[in-house]
Amino acid sequence: MLKAVFFDAAGTLFEPREPVALSYARLARDYGVDADAATVGEAFRRAFRDAPPLAFGSGHCAGTLRSLERRWWRELVAQTFGGGRAFADFEGYFDTLFAYFAEPANWTVDAAAASTVQRLKGRGLRLGIISNFDFRLYRILEGLGLGGFFDSITISSEAGYAKPAPEVFQSAIARHSLYPYEALHVGDSEHHDVAGAEAAGLAAALLNPREPQRIRVAGRIARISALDAVIELTEELAFP
Repeated sequence: MLKAVFFDAAGTLFEPREPVALSYARLARDYGVDADAATVGEAFRRAFRDAPPLAFGSGHCAGTLRSLERRWWRELVAQTFGGGRAFADFEGYFDTLFAYFAEPANWTVDAAAASTVQRLKGRGLRLGIISNFDFRLYRILEGLGLGGFFDSITISSEAGYAKPAPEVFQSAIARHSLYPYEALHVGDSEHHDVAGAEAAGLAAALLNPREPQRIRVAGRIARISALDAVIELTEELAFP
């Protein structure tokens, strides 16, 4: 019986208000670097692909974790801009960029997010988040009006594992004393969300607005075209 639904965060419940590469390039111009958004986007994806997981674990105090998170992002941003040598003040640029993406106003929530999680919670389902993010996620969720709905928030930087590693999913369900088959994970990445959840024994739903059907189910994997389709999945007991 399904007892809990977990969600990815960025890309599923909310999105950047403007494309990430555009924000990087626009803010770089304030620091004297004329960067093309398309070029920045390519470099960012390459740097992100090659970076180690944003995952440090619970063996660190909060202050150390925050420092490790910032250092991870600083290295990623520096790699995106060829080491940051084009900036007269790279540290100032990075501080501005890091603060920018911590601000809830710079993200936009899915129109169906609040009503979807509210209805699921009203039916007695436990709700959680499993995200490859850092501590800024807590502020973003609160600012977007979503924080109060979730019984647990599992972020890779604190868990010590990043999706698609099954351990991060196992860490999340352990907080609720659940068996994997009692949980569904919803996300927008085939690799990180679906493959990771499946490897951990959870049911999974891939959110893709371009999916031609509202709900398409094969075994314990569903593909949905809208966030609120999760409600129908649970109603129909698609994942017994």
